[in-house]
Amino acid sequence: MNGRTRNRRWHIWLAWVAAIPILLWTISGLAMVARPIEEVRGEGLLNDPAPIRMVGPPIPPLISGVAVQSLSLEQRAGGPRWVVKLPDGKTRLGDPRTGLLLPELSANDARREVEARYTGKATIQSVARTDADDPPIEFRRPVAAWQVVMSDGVHFYVDASSGQIVATRTGWWRFYDFMWGLHIMDPVTREDTHNPFVILFGIVALAMSALGTILLPKALKKKRRLDS
Repeated sequence: MNGRTRNRRWHIWLAWVAAIPILLWTISGLAMVARPIEEVRGEGLLNDPAPIRMVGPPIPPLISGVAVQSLSLEQRAGGPRWVVKLPDGKTRLGDPRTGLLLPELSANDARREVEARYTGKATIQSVARTDADDPPIEFRRPVAAWQVVMSDGVHFYVDASSGQIVATRTGWWRFYDFMWGLHIMDPVTREDTHNPFVILFGIVALAMSALGTILLPKALKKKRRLDS
């Protein structure tokens, strides 16, 4: 077997292997552009928070002696709230009418936050608490939140500490996310773009392309010789 024949066989076998990731990359890439990204993200399903209206001057939160990373006054469904962010990453809400810190949001509080800003026609089907240490795959944030499920399949995630709606997950978003996992060949966590499968198949595709580049001029030269 001469070198050209051996290289041709290697090229064929590498092409069969490389066809797997190329097919996945092509299908997943097409799927991810099948809908406008604004529709995938559910943009427009939530209005901006209403303007803050205060009856009197706000009373500062009772946090004397507590280290604070930031302090802001934001609107929530129940009215204006102090949002106190602590250096350890935790967040507390405070009532500007009394200065008292408030407990975490309840399921009803989370429901009201969504109802106050939702612009669609669906209804709320359920509200469930998520675990910061084991969040749903579609959320993937180490945040204790409430998952508000709508009748049309849209999921909203409300931070239990800050009351902020931190994520909107449509059905198209979940499909897009699954395709993204296939695209980077990490369907489990859908975050590791430096996994062994991507590297291995990338090397195979590169080797196939390099062999094809070497073999093409020789094939053309042989064809011209036969034609003459």
